[in-house]
Amino acid sequence: MLKIDMHSHIIPKNLPDWHGKFGYGDFIYLKHNEDKTADMMQGGRFFRRIEENCWDEDFRIKEYQDFATTVQVVCTIPVLFSYWAKPQDCLESSKFLNDHIADLVARYPKNYIGLGTIPMQDVDTAIQELRRCKEIGLVGVQIGSNINDKNLGEPEFFPIFEAMAELDMAVMIHPWQMMGEDSMKKYWLPWLVGMPAETSRAACSMIFSGLLEKLPHLRVCFSHAGGSFLPTLGRVEHGFNCRPDLVALDNPINPREYVGKFWVDSITHDIDLLKYILKMQGSKKVCFGTDYPFPLGDLEIGKFIEDSDLSKVVQEDIFHNATLEWLKLEKNQFQ
Repeated sequence: MLKIDMHSHIIPKNLPDWHGKFGYGDFIYLKHNEDKTADMMQGGRFFRRIEENCWDEDFRIKEYQDFATTVQVVCTIPVLFSYWAKPQDCLESSKFLNDHIADLVARYPKNYIGLGTIPMQDVDTAIQELRRCKEIGLVGVQIGSNINDKNLGEPEFFPIFEAMAELDMAVMIHPWQMMGEDSMKKYWLPWLVGMPAETSRAACSMIFSGLLEKLPHLRVCFSHAGGSFLPTLGRVEHGFNCRPDLVALDNPINPREYVGKFWVDSITHDIDLLKYILKMQGSKKVCFGTDYPFPLGDLEIGKFIEDSDLSKVVQEDIFHNATLEWLKLEKNQFQ
């Protein structure tokens, strides 16, 4: 069975020293170690240690082969979004990251599919790079769950989403800069609690603002199974019904009406929760994703799905059909 991992992250082995060039900011660069690991340095401070599967395309392919998976959708690591930077500086870093992924896709067309990154903090620059992403062979973009703490449903971002729809570019929403992060650093809470909440924040803001209503053909995928949005939809809907004066300000349509109109990935680490998500979304709107190669990802590359009692039809939808539909690609491209 064809398996496409539609949620994986990659970083170029060598990054320019943008902090040194631009003279400010928490730009990431890599300090390589003798044991084939590298330290991600953020503005001169240690951020995270990563291994060669973060950048070595051949090593990644071999690791995936152990789990009978041949295709990876790759996008940058969210900490490299750099939305806080000056737009032209963010554009330069985005171009470097996008060119790296486009080159990878061109060299391994049956193994890699690419999503770009764009300077969401500036509308004109974002649309400029979005158009270029399409020109260099990327099929969509990955963006953060907020833009410098502004919700995605804010009117200033609408032209960017409108351009995504017009260009027929898919978009994956990934949590980053989690709300409340500074006050809950202990116990890894930003990643365990903040990330699911961030994805729900993004989904709610895009629905309540009317963004998804105005752009019905925008192909959106919310990562990490939609975060806490689908499991807490009853509460969200109840709030919409009981306090429309606070919730239904810009869109009078019940948020439950949008379920099944967007995609989510399968990263639940829990087959029962995945079954609940499938019941809500339908199997053609649940894409196989892993968050490879990071520890919170599904590092057995779909084993919990293959070992389940989900039917072959449902597994086929998850493992490739949903992703092919989201990205508007054909199965025979990878066979």
